[in-house]
Amino acid sequence: MGMMKAFAVIAIAAVASVPTKASADESGISFWIPGTFGSLAATPQQPGWTAAAIYYHTSVSAGADVARAREIQIGRIPANLTATLNANVNANVDLGLLNATYVFATPVLGGQASASLIGIYGANTTSLNGLVTGTLALPGGSIPFSRFDSISDSVTGFGDLIPQFALRWNAGVNNYMTYITGDIPVGAYQSTRLANIGLGHGTIDAGGGYTYFNPQTGHELSGVLGFTYNFKNTDTQYQSGVDMHFDWGASQFLTKQVQVGLVGYVYKQLGCDSGFADRVGCFRSQVAAAGPQVGFIFPVGDMQGYLNLKAYKEFAAENRPEGWNAWVTFVISPAAPPPAVTPTKHIITK
Repeated sequence: MGMMKAFAVIAIAAVASVPTKASADESGISFWIPGTFGSLAATPQQPGWTAAAIYYHTSVSAGADVARAREIQIGRIPANLTATLNANVNANVDLGLLNATYVFATPVLGGQASASLIGIYGANTTSLNGLVTGTLALPGGSIPFSRFDSISDSVTGFGDLIPQFALRWNAGVNNYMTYITGDIPVGAYQSTRLANIGLGHGTIDAGGGYTYFNPQTGHELSGVLGFTYNFKNTDTQYQSGVDMHFDWGASQFLTKQVQVGLVGYVYKQLGCDSGFADRVGCFRSQVAAAGPQVGFIFPVGDMQGYLNLKAYKEFAAENRPEGWNAWVTFVISPAAPPPAVTPTKHIITK
């Protein structure tokens, strides 16, 4: 049981923003990457230092509504232009994430506490192509307006810093967790650029989760619900609404070292966007996704290694790009201690 509990898919909560990943949230920048949490999210970990490396790739596209919002955000559609677009947005993003986590041995509120810091480095290539038509308001009246836009932006650099604090509790096969995290906006970001790595504003994200895990049968089921509050972007005077995200995972351990299963998420914006620069209205977005996963546990010297591969296909998107994404997660953590051995008493009879 200790071996499996040591390898919860590390809660790399609140990774950096993925531009064009969500079409509300300032027309393409959301703090939470859906799929961040996965199987075994609430199970306790071994005390000490844990290191995790993640490779994340996403490929998404969207139509006219998202394209119009993106052009307004970067200043390509001025305030005196009433415009409609027949256009598409496409994005390919590759991120590398490093997460250092310290798990405390001393209980906190009867549970196990952990503190993490996540750093990001990656590349984003985003393009927008299509026809802009409308009317341009001038002092003497208005005139028809039409142009074809073909915009492409690429950026490579560091993302924002993501601290996180979590508490986990175990009661037999039932495991519970709560977390709080947020965004420190220090990553590569320009308000007039189509592609970014950084978010451009701070956030606070918090939530809780549950994992059912039976080491005897190898059955596992996890779900984590969280909410994001977005602070105002001072560069654009735009404030995104409150977001809700639910990540889930279900798996079966075929052996103590091999895990297979499914993962998924639901993402929905609950609050309307606001601020001086809001010209797209409420523009709530949503999306859902599901896909397969496989995991492997193996020794790494006197430590323990865990490799997880998972992929998601998105569907039911509204006001946001839709596509697919894939994750490769490699974790090194302290190995679970061997089971205690009770000394055998020898009774000598005459």
